[in-house]
Amino acid sequence: MQALRISLVQGATRWHDAAANRDYYGAFARALKGQSDLIVFPETFTSGFTNETLHQAETMQGESFAWLKSLAQEVGCVITGSMVMREGERCVNRLVWMRPDGSFEIYDKRHLFRMAREHERYAGGDARLIVELNGWRILPQVCYDLRFPVWLRNRYDKAARRFDYDLAIFVANWPSPRREPWRTLLRARAIENLAYVVGVNRVGVDGNDLPYSGDSAALDFVGTPLIELGAQEQAVTVTLDPAALAVHRERFPAWMDADDFELKV
Repeated sequence: MQALRISLVQGATRWHDAAANRDYYGAFARALKGQSDLIVFPETFTSGFTNETLHQAETMQGESFAWLKSLAQEVGCVITGSMVMREGERCVNRLVWMRPDGSFEIYDKRHLFRMAREHERYAGGDARLIVELNGWRILPQVCYDLRFPVWLRNRYDKAARRFDYDLAIFVANWPSPRREPWRTLLRARAIENLAYVVGVNRVGVDGNDLPYSGDSAALDFVGTPLIELGAQEQAVTVTLDPAALAVHRERFPAWMDADDFELKV
């Protein structure tokens, strides 16, 4: 594992305007060229967290996916965030992990926010995604997934002598009225999983008149903030230290007392 530079892009996503969002987030990414290994955009960064799924959804052959592929190549690093995608009659809240060589992975949001009727408009995913970057194992997740610790449990594989992941990333559209759960749960997930955690939320007010206070953050494995963003539009880069993580896991091996279980989805 090498030191990992991660850029948190906390933006005010333009409502239902994919072209404007591509210009907006693209400018952030281009300003980070040569400074980052991984750029993280918020959840549904091309549209906002929309109810109009059929009108706002694109396909994997659409303009936004092609733009993301081109942008990652131009900037020379991995870029990730989620978009509303359609496959036939099925819409998903899909995180795309785009590498600069054009290869990619996808994760469809597992837990759908029923309080906003997301489960009526989107189909949920059924598999976790673990990706690797600079020797790090990374678990990318989407917003409401943060509330479900069983789904996020970081297990230790004794045969492989490794954890499921070293870093969990959460992209979000998490409104201001629930900012304390957001901040608290990010810390809890870092502490209980002996891993770094990064959460990237949006700011501003969306087309449903919901306000967002940002509160994006990078936390170490004991929940200590490495950076905390306020409520303004900004991009901040933080470097994660693998040596400090290894020392903590050796000194505090709580994983040895964890309960075994099988997750059914």
